[in-house]
Amino acid sequence: MPPIKIDLYSDTVTRPTAPMRKFMSEAEVGDEQKFEDPTVNLLQERVGELLGKEAGLYLPSGTMCNQIAFRIHCRPGDEVLLHRTAHPLISEAGGLAALSSAIPTGLEARRGVFSAEQVRAAIRPLNRYAPCTRVVSIEQTSNSGGGTPWPVQAIEEVATVAREHGLILHMDGARLFNAVVASGTQARDFAAPFDTVWVDFSKGLGAPVGAVLAGRRELIEEAWVWKQRLGGAMRQAGIIAAGALYALEHHIERLAEDHANAKVLAEGLAEIPGVTLDPGEVETNIVMFDVSEPASAVLGRLLEQGVRVSQPGPHRLRAVTHLDISRQDVEEALQVARRCFS
Repeated sequence: MPPIKIDLYSDTVTRPTAPMRKFMSEAEVGDEQKFEDPTVNLLQERVGELLGKEAGLYLPSGTMCNQIAFRIHCRPGDEVLLHRTAHPLISEAGGLAALSSAIPTGLEARRGVFSAEQVRAAIRPLNRYAPCTRVVSIEQTSNSGGGTPWPVQAIEEVATVAREHGLILHMDGARLFNAVVASGTQARDFAAPFDTVWVDFSKGLGAPVGAVLAGRRELIEEAWVWKQRLGGAMRQAGIIAAGALYALEHHIERLAEDHANAKVLAEGLAEIPGVTLDPGEVETNIVMFDVSEPASAVLGRLLEQGVRVSQPGPHRLRAVTHLDISRQDVEEALQVARRCFS
């Protein structure tokens, strides 16, 4: 296979920049399990402040953040309401059932944003025959929904219904800062209604490892227990936490470049016969597009010319712009796509 020259597979393929690497190499470190790593401590405090939460916990991945949050929120047999394409339901190896013995119920909603009325209708009446609806989880932005940001008003409406019924609220904030940049809404305003929320650093922010789960102090103390059970401390983790700190300082505002590049990509793809999408629905860095022939065939032709995308469906492809994709890369990818469909 020819080498991949333009990698639009995901924003998880980003590599740390030279200044980030230098910052990481100079990080102060210590034993993070003993709270002696100053870089990890600073990162956890910084994220807590950004999200308006009392405490944070640095973890290896966002998937681990989700699974620990559900584990501390749920009892065996409890139900979690989330979108039917949400990451915990389709991409976490059934962890919700395996680790929490909880039942996921997927809600149907276009572009991944369900309504307060859907939540109200899905909440089960309390009785001894049915699972107890316990948690409502949203994904910001909605990955399978094409990077759609949840509007803060929609979040507040869902939260109101959830609170009326005594439910717990969790946010999968894998691309929360994409929503912040796209909407102009502050991260703490998005996070305000949630009991737990996490942010990822290894996607658009360009750090190599990690995410931080945030919430009330007693919840994070319980999360520490599950961190230990699921693999333990990372010890001198300041080296990797430094990449996340650098990203918070230098890579949030630049997400606007990724969004602009995604819009250019979407507009160019929409002009190609055999490709279907609405560029107006591209709000962040994810471009979902449908193709008239089998997506696997198109995927193969793109790969042969050095462009990699992903295939979420039989006739659907996904391209994601990120730190390592320039405007020139986007224009070149469009040229390749035109050749593939000509």
